[in-house]
Amino acid sequence: MSPNCQIQFIIISYKMIKSMLKYPSNFFKSLIHLLSNSDESSDHRPWDPPFDPTRPATPISYPITDLDALESRSYFNSFHFPFNIASVQLPPDSVELPARPRLLVCHDMKGGYTDDLWVQGGNDAEAYAIWHWHLMDVFVYFSHYLVTLPPPSWTNAAHTHGVKILGTFLTEWEKGAEICKRLLATKDSSQMYAERLAELATVLGFDGWLINIENKLDIDLIDNLKEFVNHLTKIMHSSVPGSLVIWYDATTIKGKLDWQNQLNNKNKPFFDLCDGILVNYTWKKEYPKKSIEVAGERKYDVYMGIDVFGRNTYGGGKWNTNMALDLLKKESVSAAIFAPGWVYEKEQGPDFQTAQNRWWGLVEKSWGVLQSYPKQLPFYSNFDQGRGYHISVNGSQVNNNPWNNMSAQLFQPFLIALEDENTMQASIDFKDIPYNGGGSIMIKGNLEQGSSSLIQLFSGYVPLKDQYVYISYSVKSEGESALAICLEFSLATKEVVHALITDDELPFLANRSKFAYDIIVKSEGSIANASSATDVKWVPYKATISSDTINSNGPTLTGIYSVSTLKSSAGMYSTSLGHLRVSFTKEGIQFPFAEDWKVEGRYVSWFPSDDGTRTLRLKIIWLLGEMKNRTSLFTKYNIYVEKSGFGMSYLGFARVQAFYVSDLVVPNEVTMIKFVIQPCGNDGTCQELSQCPTYILNA
Repeated sequence: MSPNCQIQFIIISYKMIKSMLKYPSNFFKSLIHLLSNSDESSDHRPWDPPFDPTRPATPISYPITDLDALESRSYFNSFHFPFNIASVQLPPDSVELPARPRLLVCHDMKGGYTDDLWVQGGNDAEAYAIWHWHLMDVFVYFSHYLVTLPPPSWTNAAHTHGVKILGTFLTEWEKGAEICKRLLATKDSSQMYAERLAELATVLGFDGWLINIENKLDIDLIDNLKEFVNHLTKIMHSSVPGSLVIWYDATTIKGKLDWQNQLNNKNKPFFDLCDGILVNYTWKKEYPKKSIEVAGERKYDVYMGIDVFGRNTYGGGKWNTNMALDLLKKESVSAAIFAPGWVYEKEQGPDFQTAQNRWWGLVEKSWGVLQSYPKQLPFYSNFDQGRGYHISVNGSQVNNNPWNNMSAQLFQPFLIALEDENTMQASIDFKDIPYNGGGSIMIKGNLEQGSSSLIQLFSGYVPLKDQYVYISYSVKSEGESALAICLEFSLATKEVVHALITDDELPFLANRSKFAYDIIVKSEGSIANASSATDVKWVPYKATISSDTINSNGPTLTGIYSVSTLKSSAGMYSTSLGHLRVSFTKEGIQFPFAEDWKVEGRYVSWFPSDDGTRTLRLKIIWLLGEMKNRTSLFTKYNIYVEKSGFGMSYLGFARVQAFYVSDLVVPNEVTMIKFVIQPCGNDGTCQELSQCPTYILNA
């Protein structure tokens, strides 16, 4: 070994040891990954050859990497295609963008398609996720492939929170220039490829495209590039209401690769043909104002880029990202945050959850809350972030293995503390056993006797008219800790009243009057009680409110809060909120009978082994027959398997009406396998397992 090699070996060894000491779990994960993939190149991806997309396999999300695949529409013949269709539509009130400065977030996390490529979920509880959807208007799933298709988990999570989501069409450098010669060879080819992109977005359920042409172009291709952008925008608008096509500031109208860092006459011709421009992130202080002058009435369609990694970006990005946001907000122009995964990639401490909340807290302080919910009922959340160490269904734990799948994300709470005098902290806990799904809200801190802590969970707008409102929630408290739910109502007189929902009217809350609670609504009581003070269990509660009780003119639900207090002496407070449901109906969704469903098994394959077991793979699909119009009520399906003589176990969940069972170990003595499909409604209710549709396979 040469002296230089020895020095490099020492440096690498030092860095490995340092990394192991600072992030031991990450170090050993990486080591295991390297050992298990020692014969593969470091950049090998699941869709690289010899990948055959038509063969049955564990469903993945993957990009389209060449024009042949785009032109031939081969993606739709893929075994993986049906699993990649998003199941959550953009809410009607989110179709039109608001007439104000907007916030676009461009993901670009480690090149895309990491843990999120596994459509049915992965096994890393610490996988990257975003849960601050209430702080953005548009999300772009970005990677450096030709056609980046957002994994359905991102589309489902974004749409749940009223955020539009775009894919990316990208050409770059010399290879990109060659692609553009074919793409833009004629007007017809430009239109054809635009139609292929529009079809993908329409069928897969996302809202449009970021167009990133980042290479030089022959000047004679510019007219066809303009036609490509124009045709894509028009056909997207006709196919998907509220869709967006955004141009990235790189190639100019003269075909030069020359980032302008502002809207000007060199890129405005493209801006004029689509819905906006994402301005490169190395702009100077005066460029936002110059861009506004060029944009005129479309100033909110200019998204000034901010690189969170800080590469020549205004303010330096990273923990100073808010400096650029503050300036853009002052200039009343939209912003585009690029690569917020910096927090995760650069392992900001003390842990990802804390660092992520801190970083997005800077965004919130600068830009404010942009999304609100609930906007309609039923409204349900189990506060699931789409990752964790456990999964529960209505208080019963069904899985205790690490997992991740952002398709599980439901409405994320704001968790805004409205009182400064208490040292209370509220956060999403995905490590404790939840009530439903994979997470819960944990509230901890110190309280004085008789005092309380008010935390805003949600802020929305739901007119009630003359209707009853049914509320249910679950609580797990330690010691003398107690939690109530407060609903805020706005009246036609502009007066604001509150309904405090609690099991005992909180007689110990001495300062209750300072919250101006005008109505005390007693709950119907808990369904189950903890067996002892040391055996802390989830306790569900239900309550009913009549809108006439609040105001005969029909109030509007505008806010949901948690109220924390101690029943006796001052001290430590610790309570978790497991779920929250607000609905116009008391009983929930009426599920179809099991025989109304048609369940089939396809691609059944058995693989024998030498240890007395077999391995089973198959695809299960289910249809509702004559009641197809009701499938929109079912937002999730839990999948269970029952092996004769071995009991029932949880396999996972699906957001589409299909699930691929991969490598299920079956002992040789098992003669019959029953798969149970458990529909769950948009109000969080799940059908009784004994009444669910099944598929039986003789083993």
